Amino acid sequence: MPKDHDKDVYPEPPSRTPVVDRQSVLPNPALILSKLFYYSVDLPVTTFRDIVEGIQSGKKSHYYHQKFRRVPELTQCREGDYVCYYEAEMQWRRDYKVDQEIVKVIQERLRACQQREGPSYRQNFNHAYLKWLVLS
Repeated sequence: MPKDHDKDVYPEPPSRTPVVDRQSVLPNPALILSKLFYYSVDLPVTTFRDIVEGIQSGKKSHYYHQKFRRVPELTQCREGDYVCYYEAEMQWRRDYKVDQEIVKVIQERLRACQQREGPSYRQNFNHAYLKWLVLS
C-alpha cells in the first residue's frame, strides 16, 4: 500500500492473523462414521475378496472369453425335448450376435477402405475381403 492512503477507508490488515483453534470435547461424527464403515464393512469385504482371488488366481477366467459347448441344432432335437429346444435357441442367438458383430467389422473396414482408396475402393476391398475369407 502507498504511504499516503486514507487509513479510515483502508485500514491496514493485522500483521499476524490469529489461528482459530476449534477444538471441542466431542469427536467429529463424520470421522467416527467413516471409521465405523471402514472397519465393519469395507475391511471384511476386501479381505474376503482378496482371499477368494488368491484361491482362484490359478484358474482365472474372463467373462468375455466364456466358451459354451456346442449343442445339437433345433432340427436335430427330439420331439418334446424342451431343454434341447431352449439350448439350441440360445446357441442360435449367440451365433447370430457374433455374426452381427462380424458384419459390423466388415462394414467398418469397407468404409475405411472407401475413405482411404477413393473411387477404386471396390476393387481393393474385394481383394482384401477374399483374402480374409481364405484365412478364416
